[in-house]
Amino acid sequence: MAPDGGIHTKIAIVGAGFGGLGMAIELKRAGEHDFLILEKGPDIGGVWRDNTYPGCTCDVPSHLYSFSFAPYRSCTQRYAPQQDILSYLQQIAADNRLQQHLRFDIEISEALFQTDSNEWVISTTSNKLIRAEIVIFAVGQLHKPHCPDIPGMETFSGQLFHSANWNHDVDLCGKRVSVIGTGSSAAQMLPALASAASELTVYQREPHWVLPKPDADFGCFARLLLRLPGGHAAYRSALSHGADMLLSPVTRSDALRRVVEWYARRNLRRQIGRKDLIQKLMPSYPIGGKRIVFDNRFYRTLTLDNVRLITEPIASVNSSAIKTQNHTIDDVDVIICATGFKASEFLLPIHVRGRDGHSLNADWAQGAQAFMGLAVYRYPNLFMIAGPNTFNPAGSNPEMKELQVAYILRCLRWKESNGAQAIEVRREAAEGYQAWLKGRLEETVWSEPANSWYRHESGKVTSPWPASRRAFARMLRDEPQRSFRKL
Repeated sequence: MAPDGGIHTKIAIVGAGFGGLGMAIELKRAGEHDFLILEKGPDIGGVWRDNTYPGCTCDVPSHLYSFSFAPYRSCTQRYAPQQDILSYLQQIAADNRLQQHLRFDIEISEALFQTDSNEWVISTTSNKLIRAEIVIFAVGQLHKPHCPDIPGMETFSGQLFHSANWNHDVDLCGKRVSVIGTGSSAAQMLPALASAASELTVYQREPHWVLPKPDADFGCFARLLLRLPGGHAAYRSALSHGADMLLSPVTRSDALRRVVEWYARRNLRRQIGRKDLIQKLMPSYPIGGKRIVFDNRFYRTLTLDNVRLITEPIASVNSSAIKTQNHTIDDVDVIICATGFKASEFLLPIHVRGRDGHSLNADWAQGAQAFMGLAVYRYPNLFMIAGPNTFNPAGSNPEMKELQVAYILRCLRWKESNGAQAIEVRREAAEGYQAWLKGRLEETVWSEPANSWYRHESGKVTSPWPASRRAFARMLRDEPQRSFRKL
C-alpha cells in the first residue's frame, strides 16, 4: 500500500492484451514479481475479447500470430478465429500464473510523473490511486471504436451498434440490415449477415485493396511436416520472412507494387462479373495506402441478390432510414458501424504528464511520436508497447511486441545495474530517430494521400513501421545506454 492508502507497485502495466501479457511474462522470467497489470475490461484479451462479430478471424497466419515462446500449434487451421485467440491468451496467462498480478475493471484517467519521488501517480476513473516507479502502456491502437458523425444517428429507433460492441441479443433473420464500412471487419462479417438478412445494404466511402488468402485447412502432408521436430519453427520462420517480402512492394518498390496491384485487380475481376460493381470496388490509390483486406468471400457476397453496395456518401439518418447525398432513402431495421477505431489517438483519453509539467496530449497534438515507438523524451520511466509507428502492416504484431518487450526489459536491467532512480530517452536520440523515420516514410506508399487510420488528422503517418521486422529487430539490438540517460 502507498502511504496515502492507495496501491503501490514497482511496475504498472496498462493493458492485458498480447503486449501487456507478454511484458508480464518476461518480467516474471527475469525474476521481477513486483508488478500489476491494470486492465479496463472484465477479462484479458484486448481486441480479441471485445470483437465478437460473426466471422471475426485473424487475417495473419495463426502460427505466426502468437508468441515465439508459446507458439500456436494447430495442425489443421491456418487462420484462427477470435475465440481460439482469446482462449490462447487465457491459457498463457494461466500457464504463467499471472492471475495474482491482474486487476480488472480499472480504467486509467491520468498518469503524473513526480520529480521529487521519481514515480508515477496513476489516477483511475473510479478515483483509485496507484503509485509506480515504472509505467508501461500496452493499450494498443484498436481499442477505441470510431463511430461516424452522421446527422440524425441519435434519432434512429432501430438497433445500432459498432462491430466491436456486437449486440448478440439482436436477431438479424429477415431484417433489413445496413453496414457502414468495407474494411476487414466488414469483409469478415458480410457473408454471415447476407445469409440472415432479408436485405443487406453496404455503404462504402472508399474501396480497399483486397487480396485472397489461403485459408483452407492443412492437408495430410502439411500436418505431418508440422509434427516433425523443427517443422513448426521452420514454418513460422518462413511465414515471418514471407511477411517481410510482402511489405517490400508496399514500402519501397514501384515495380513490385504494380505486380501486386495487377494480381489484386485480376482477383476482383474474376470474382465479380458485373462492370458496375468492379468500377465501385476498384481503388484509385496505390496498394498499401490503406490496410489491405485479406479475404476470399467479401467480393462474392456483394454479388448476391439481397446485397447492395452503395458508394454515395451518407447525408443523414432518421428514425427508420438512411439518406444519401443523392437523396436515395433506404428503410432499415439494424445499422452496424464497421468503421474501425481511433487508432491515431494512442493513449488518449489518458492524460499523461511528464517532468517539468509537459503534457503528452499537447506534445502529440499534431500526431504521436516516440523513440522506436516505445519511449518519449521528458517522460522518464515510461514505456509503450505498440506505440507510434510500430504497426506491421504485413506481418505479425505479436512478433513486433516481443521485440519491444525484450528491449524494455534491457532498459530496466540497465537502470537497475546503474542504480538509477529514473531513466529517459536522450533528446538527440529521439530527434535523430524521428528524422530517420520521416525520411523513410517519405519513400513509402504512405506518403500518397489516402483516407486511412494509418494517419493522424494532421496528415502525419503515425501507425505503420516503414521497414521489415528484421530491420526493427536490428535497430533494437543497440544497448540502452546509447539512447537513454540517467536522471
